[in-house]
Amino acid sequence: MLQAGIAGLPNVGKSTLFNALTRSRKAEAANYPFCTIEPNIGVVEVPDDRLAPLAVIAKTGVIIPAAVEFVDIAGLVAGASKGEGLGNKFLANIREVDAIVHVVRCFDDEGIIHNMGGVDPVRDIEVINTELTLADLQSCELQLERNLKKARGQDKDAAANAALLQRLLAHLNENKPASTLPVSDVEERARLKHFGLLTLKPVLYACNVDEAALADPARNQYVEAVHAFASNFNDACVCVTCAQVEAELGELSPDEAREYLAAIGVSDSGASQLIRSTYSLLGLASYFTAGEKEVRAWTFKRGMTAPQCAGVIHSDFEKGFIKAEVISYADLIAVGSVAAARDAGKYRIEGKEYLFKDGDVALFRFAN
Repeated sequence: MLQAGIAGLPNVGKSTLFNALTRSRKAEAANYPFCTIEPNIGVVEVPDDRLAPLAVIAKTGVIIPAAVEFVDIAGLVAGASKGEGLGNKFLANIREVDAIVHVVRCFDDEGIIHNMGGVDPVRDIEVINTELTLADLQSCELQLERNLKKARGQDKDAAANAALLQRLLAHLNENKPASTLPVSDVEERARLKHFGLLTLKPVLYACNVDEAALADPARNQYVEAVHAFASNFNDACVCVTCAQVEAELGELSPDEAREYLAAIGVSDSGASQLIRSTYSLLGLASYFTAGEKEVRAWTFKRGMTAPQCAGVIHSDFEKGFIKAEVISYADLIAVGSVAAARDAGKYRIEGKEYLFKDGDVALFRFAN
């Protein structure tokens, strides 16, 4: 399962948010830096409003949603790339995840310590980005040295690596993430990915606001500053949530939670948006199977073929794949039943080259 690491400066609400996402108490949340040392891991269900209507059509009470894995990583500080705080360990934790959910504090509260002395989310983002960039610079310099030695021995692959690394070093030295380096083709993109760079990982900025800002986050100057930065720096997605509210929601029943959200002028949980956005950030999507036994969301990587998606259920399905019967969620809901969908010719027969789409409802045919 792909992982998203929850990262940021100490004391910005990472562990509180992690607890809210996982509805657990796995991560200690306290008002002092470095309260998280070892990374905490939680598997979180992906909210999907399409599952309940499918369950009605399939006449089943069993719904199994998709899931995504979050890792609560301890706070990074300035100088982490040189070992400040517990920098080396934290950078290693970030290196192991597939995407970064960067939590930034976007609320004022004199009772909660800010290790930089005051609230400034853009400065906080830049501190983390600088440390990740410095770590990448060190890594690229070492890799360049190794590849230059091999290139002198007429190693063409090493020569291509060295040329790309030289461009990359110049790019990083301008404080630009590896994710924004222009690449010429698929081969060069794969080569870049092979370098294992921290600033190549997709990023989502999670603005942790207070309850008062949830109903209209556009009025929060800190949130607006993060939006502007993300747009100009790396075109990253921005989500707004209140970790404290999410923690309180975790103690309520579903009905009580809806009433609470309505009372503060919010229609949906910020955590729900964050989970869905993280799922997308990882390049993931869902297709469905629907029968009397269960309705289930299956996770696939965007760009996967029909046999590969069949293999998500079981490897034998991929090996013996014959065809897939596929209908879009929208088409199935529009006609109201599987029988009506078949009568209307809405089911399509797709072969091995078909690329699955988010929301496809599928039935696989395979040889034993």
